[in-house]
Amino acid sequence: MKEKKMSAEKTAKPKLMNIKLKKLHPFEDRPYKVLDDESMTELVESIKEYGLLNRIIVRPLEEKQDEYEIISGHRRVHAAKLLEMKEVPAIVHFIDRDEATVMMVDSNCQRENLTLMEKARSYRMKADALSHQGKTLGQNVPKSEDNRTTAKIGNEAGDSYKTVQRLIRLTYLVPELQEYVDNGKMKMLPAYELSFLNEEAQRDIVDRIDETESFPSHAQARRMRKAFEEGQLNYDTVTEIMAEVKPNQVEKLKIPMNDIKKYAPDCSTPKELSDFIIKLMKQDYERKHRGREDCR
Repeated sequence: MKEKKMSAEKTAKPKLMNIKLKKLHPFEDRPYKVLDDESMTELVESIKEYGLLNRIIVRPLEEKQDEYEIISGHRRVHAAKLLEMKEVPAIVHFIDRDEATVMMVDSNCQRENLTLMEKARSYRMKADALSHQGKTLGQNVPKSEDNRTTAKIGNEAGDSYKTVQRLIRLTYLVPELQEYVDNGKMKMLPAYELSFLNEEAQRDIVDRIDETESFPSHAQARRMRKAFEEGQLNYDTVTEIMAEVKPNQVEKLKIPMNDIKKYAPDCSTPKELSDFIIKLMKQDYERKHRGREDCR
């Protein structure tokens, strides 16, 4: 009897209704944050003046009678609570958890203020849901990082499958490294390389970052990954690799070409001009050194 009821609900059309706030539950493990920031203040003021113009999207909870899980609209529900509203307008979809996950990601992935890690976690949730749906149907669905799955996600979100794969890999980073990615201290490509390291190796990198307040470059991260795959990565190796001077840390002298050409031969390339300047500096140094020797 219960199975017939669930089957009937699965085929039921979406329903419009008002739902009391106390009957609403946030989507479990949702990747998106709800912040009391300036944007939330603006949303509260908008709802206060015009009302809640767009319905939230929910689904019935299987284990709780007449209670619902929010699929889309967590910020609107939070704003409604701040305004002490009793209920909000909603669209009820009679779908399972995997379908709800896909719908949640699709309804949020176009938001402009998503952080890299919010996007990464949402892509992984959708990939896992798609994979689980396929297994339930007895299909041979590829893994979450397979080209076909990530291409489907990327096409729907406007990203390439490689970008989706790299973002999904970021979810394998330890929380500290994920935080560095979110606040912009670590770039996506080095973070992607470090995601292939185990937790112990990643913790060594976190410790070294804390000690030096510097972050590995893409080239350094690739070397760490290679050393890890060869079984040669430890704290000392991490220290050695991160101690190397990065190309962007080497100071460079810039002199306008017109100023140089006033005094240099008719050189045809910047390299020849550079060699000429270094030659003159060397000659000047040797001349001064000989002068000091003669005075002794």
